[in-house]
Amino acid sequence: MSDLIRVAVLGASGRMGAQTCAAVEAADGLQLVARLGRGDAPGAGTLAGADVAVDFTVPSVTEANVHALLDAGVHAVVGTTGWDDASRGRVTEHLGRVNAERAAAGLGGLGVLIAPNFGLSAVLAMTFAAKAARYFESAEVVELHHPNKVDAPSGTARHTAAAIARARAEAGLGPSPDATESGWEARGADVDGVRVHAVRLRGLVAHEEILFGNEGEQLVIRQDSFDRASFMPGVVLAVRSVGSRPGLTVGLEHVLDLS
Repeated sequence: MSDLIRVAVLGASGRMGAQTCAAVEAADGLQLVARLGRGDAPGAGTLAGADVAVDFTVPSVTEANVHALLDAGVHAVVGTTGWDDASRGRVTEHLGRVNAERAAAGLGGLGVLIAPNFGLSAVLAMTFAAKAARYFESAEVVELHHPNKVDAPSGTARHTAAAIARARAEAGLGPSPDATESGWEARGADVDGVRVHAVRLRGLVAHEEILFGNEGEQLVIRQDSFDRASFMPGVVLAVRSVGSRPGLTVGLEHVLDLS
């Protein structure tokens, strides 16, 4: 990839897409070359020679968009949620085929970076939670978002809970204590054994609380995004980084130096 990174934005007419367009235009070394809205299919004709495309669309189309971007030879940065193991697995398989063909042609590999959250504070909260998880008997996650969000729990909360579950398993911890026998619907979603609760409330943007408990003590990690502008440094960092990370990367924490 040349020093100048040409960027296309999918979902450019949405709130996150519009903010991303403005951030790309303001960033040194990035050039916005295409704005794709609803009904614009990503392909050679619409991507205008982009090196990287940022997807802020909706869960129902984001996987298909990523496959189309790979077929067009474009790196993908994805902020749309709704991904699961199966959809990520299909992208990994597609990347393997495409990058094998590119290697045979003497071309560099393509990268896809799926970030459940681009907020640096959110990424740090998730990282801290994974480190804390092994030391507490109980763990639960509460995510709070605006009522226009179409999926629940949020991708951020799922990512957080999965990381907590992995850390607990590595530490040899069993399930969190819970004597519930009825009314399980009130206990939230089960993400790898960690309960996740979703709130949808007018006036909110994106917020998360991670709660840990032991006998006689509690740790609460809370992250608040009050404005979508808070996500833009992470988006720009992802755009600049994805070209050097062939294959699938899930989570912005892998791009940050959090060792």
